Amino acid sequence: MREVTIAVVQMQPLLNEPEKNLGRMAEWVEEICRTQKTDLIIFPELAVTGYECGKRFTDLAERIPGPTINTLAQRAGLYNTHIAFGMVTKERVESILYDTAILLGPDGELLGPYHKVHLRGEERLNFRPGYKFPVFETSFGAVGLLLGWDLAFPEAARNLALDGAELICVLANWEVPHTEEWRTYLVARAYENACFVAGTNRVGQEYTYQFFGESMVIGPRGELYGAVEGAQEGFAVARVDLDSVKQVREEYQLLQYRQPQTYRSIVRKY
Repeated sequence: MREVTIAVVQMQPLLNEPEKNLGRMAEWVEEICRTQKTDLIIFPELAVTGYECGKRFTDLAERIPGPTINTLAQRAGLYNTHIAFGMVTKERVESILYDTAILLGPDGELLGPYHKVHLRGEERLNFRPGYKFPVFETSFGAVGLLLGWDLAFPEAARNLALDGAELICVLANWEVPHTEEWRTYLVARAYENACFVAGTNRVGQEYTYQFFGESMVIGPRGELYGAVEGAQEGFAVARVDLDSVKQVREEYQLLQYRQPQTYRSIVRKY
């Protein structure tokens, strides 16, 4: 068995307050790891800044690595855990911003960033889309990252699964009233790729959006391993066996029986 302990943290970031949010995230890490050995802690999309920052994103963006990554890397090293979280990053050209998920390793090392590919609504005014779905090799297995609306596109999760991801982490800012859509997509992505899916969604309200939480960890046959019910802050811890991914994939042959030569329309622009 390859047992892995995953924590999904459901929090309400304070808008435009990265230092306060980082302090609260550090407290969550300490609270979770103080009582049990945890392999991975997942925070929501844009947890460091909040969602509706508008033009302030330019001021709040950081290069990789930067002070935010360094701060949380210290926590990851202190508690010997992986940490995934969302923030806004920038390239050398100051005007190029990304909605980014960061994955840190248990030694505090930067395993890598993922830049959100599927931007929605006003996100297109603030960010540049990413163009690839990296899979990160961790000490316990292969991990893929998705952000927010990426979850609605089955091609994104399938791409990660075909590249070996056993666990897909979805860091999100999904808003009311789309609760059922969120739950359905999480279960569907787990079923159709025979993998674990850990979805962390924020809570709270900003200028025009209210967020509903419902963070959860789903198994490769749609099993619910852990969840934070409702729209309050909190966390859920789930212990999973990543070896079951290989077992389910061998039994159901979902990836092996694909017929890619018939799927040409999937990569055609609408």
